[in-house]
Amino acid sequence: MNHRNHLLSFAVAFLFFSCSEKKETSLPHLQAEVEVIRDENGINHIFAQNEEDLFFMQGYLAAKDRLFQFEIWRRQATGTMAEILGERELERDKGVRLFKFRGKKEAELRHYHPRGVEIVDAFVSGVNAYITEANANPETLPIEFQMLGIQPQPWTWEVVISRHQGLLENVADELTISRVVSKIGPEAAEKLYFFHPNKPNLNLDPEIPEELLFKDILAPYQAFRGRVEFQPEDLLPEFRGKEKEVELALAELQVEMKTTLETDAFAQGSNNWVLSGTKTVSGFPYMANDPHRLQAAPSLRYWVHLNAPGWNVVGGGEPVIPGVSIGHNEYGAWGLTIFSTDNEDLRVYDIHPENPFQYRYKGEWLEMSKIMDTIKVKGQGNRLVSHYYTIHGPVTFIDEELNKAVAVQCAWLEPGSAPYLASLKMDQSQNWEEFRDACTYNYIPAENMVWADREGNIGWQATGIAPVRKGFSGLVPTMGDGRYEWEGYLPIADRPHAFNPESGFISTANQNVAPSDYPFPEALGYEWADNFRGERIKEVLSQDKKFSLEEMGALQNDYLALPARKLVPFLERLTLESGRADSLRKALLSWDYILATESVEAGVYVMWERELRKKAVEIAVPENVRSLVGSIAMTRVIEWVSNPSLIFSSNPEQSRDAWLAESFSVAISALEKKLGPNPQNWLYGQKDYKHALIYHPLGRIVSEEWQAKLNAGPLPRGGYSYTPGANAYGDNNTSGASFRILVDTEDWEKTRGINTPGQSGNPESPFYKNLFPVWAKDEFVSIPYSKESVKSKAAEVQVFSLGK
Repeated sequence: MNHRNHLLSFAVAFLFFSCSEKKETSLPHLQAEVEVIRDENGINHIFAQNEEDLFFMQGYLAAKDRLFQFEIWRRQATGTMAEILGERELERDKGVRLFKFRGKKEAELRHYHPRGVEIVDAFVSGVNAYITEANANPETLPIEFQMLGIQPQPWTWEVVISRHQGLLENVADELTISRVVSKIGPEAAEKLYFFHPNKPNLNLDPEIPEELLFKDILAPYQAFRGRVEFQPEDLLPEFRGKEKEVELALAELQVEMKTTLETDAFAQGSNNWVLSGTKTVSGFPYMANDPHRLQAAPSLRYWVHLNAPGWNVVGGGEPVIPGVSIGHNEYGAWGLTIFSTDNEDLRVYDIHPENPFQYRYKGEWLEMSKIMDTIKVKGQGNRLVSHYYTIHGPVTFIDEELNKAVAVQCAWLEPGSAPYLASLKMDQSQNWEEFRDACTYNYIPAENMVWADREGNIGWQATGIAPVRKGFSGLVPTMGDGRYEWEGYLPIADRPHAFNPESGFISTANQNVAPSDYPFPEALGYEWADNFRGERIKEVLSQDKKFSLEEMGALQNDYLALPARKLVPFLERLTLESGRADSLRKALLSWDYILATESVEAGVYVMWERELRKKAVEIAVPENVRSLVGSIAMTRVIEWVSNPSLIFSSNPEQSRDAWLAESFSVAISALEKKLGPNPQNWLYGQKDYKHALIYHPLGRIVSEEWQAKLNAGPLPRGGYSYTPGANAYGDNNTSGASFRILVDTEDWEKTRGINTPGQSGNPESPFYKNLFPVWAKDEFVSIPYSKESVKSKAAEVQVFSLGK
């Protein structure tokens, strides 16, 4: 790597650490000596002599790097946010506890690995060892604890298996879709969505009152799933930003999140692929993966290398979970993307007119089960709350006026549904058969798991707990009276899969990848990402050539926009009144469709596409449901442009052209207002247009001095939601790949990766945002594997010995 900032980050790390001599530390609970080598990029390589010490150290070191992230995760998982943030977080805590997994430890943890209990206990013990150490010297706690005036608290196994941040689907969509259907009918509603591959049943049961649908019937669920947003009053006064600046920053946050959640609703996701050795320069299979989630400081992901007898795996996962969910061992490499699976349903019940806690099921009145709970609220003492459950799941709403109750049936409350813990089995897989078996234990999230090994094999297995629905789609609420029951769960081995296909590659990007003749359509979802990323990846990988690993990195950061390729030709027949607009229209006709940072054409096209989508809503969506529908899937917009008779009843082509022309003219005016009158200043990648500014959770409410330390950016970016380099739809790169990995199975030392802004969550660490400029340039760092290679890239070597 030649990038100057990249080299500078290495220099800072080396100046901070001395690797000329080992540091020795005494640590209780260890059974034997453990050596930890931290490499020049901040990745910990743990060399232990037994499994228990290995996972103890994983927990200890991850907590040390990400202590504030760990504490907020713990509070979200346990429903204890109100204890530090007060009354406004009470509803979240109620929701978290209502949806808490209440199964037995032994059955839950043994599901993921034969020694799951011992592994998770060791990991938690390591986390708690560091928390005890940190609390003994509170002045050394990361700055966030000082800002909030709090201290970290101990973990339990239940925090590790919490489902609170799992990628769960799709009860919130059900409610929205049902509201739209209730207003305009199922046929009109279906035209506004991109449901496939099968036609869903959107008919509402006549026993479900429309009035009920427009009440806040999912409030506890929405609170449980919501983001934690800190307010200025949460901070000690000396750390707060200026009042008006903070107000503007928080307002900007709401706009950014609305853009991300609405316009990216059918675009967010991940990419992965595996190539056979017949298509690679080395002659051995490649694996590439870049999972896409919301960007944050610190990152959701965390690199680690775990080495002990029976374990030698390096890769990334969530720091709060033991093991590695994406990476390689000495036999093969694997990666994941989401495989759309509907594992939630909204149930509505008749309740007894004289007892609101009795509900009708199969002709009988059943009593809701009840759990009493106590929630501590800052400044207000304890609150006593009651949680209610039907045969299907947690009750979120009781309406005595309408004599109805609402509950959510959640497949993810089944034992074995903790996110990513089944990766423990994958980490030890030695071949495709073992890996595929390990996949059958992965319930949540439902994933496209891909595999590549040194023996020359590539494979794909869709995972996830998938309810079998017959006679109803799960896209609208159903009565919970027994007429709409799940017929069990489809065995994961029966989910779509492939092994060594003739094409020589397998790729997934959250689009529908199930074969057209898949025999279990009743267990497939209807909501998938638009397939633009997936089609572009296939287009590249289908070339008759042998690829280098560097080309795989370029594909992960590919900015060619397939929607542009489909839409721009429609501009050819237009003539715009404004000379400037018309000249820019002509410029797009010879453009290469690449959303590069220094491209004016990219800047013009993206603004036009945005305006085109906005206008599509005005044209095609009835006014009474526009606020519910939000944004239209890009695939639908392109269908309407290509076949205007779908939305225009008279003069469809003329009306279509007017839509295109008006949107283009509005886009030019928007750019003039945004970036000034000179089109030469309309470069796509810049601070005032497409950029990356990654915020710390407290980064919008602190003083300017602390903002500079906590936040990363802004730096120019390219691409958007529909390019393989998926960098969000709005101006800020709020979502996309913070973590990337590239593996050539011929030589594990060729592995490349990235994690932005850095490995550490401590703003004082040199590894807090050292990788941000590398990532922003779409570059990678080396990921060493052999101990000799790791030592050659060491920034720090630490030996942990048995405590006395």
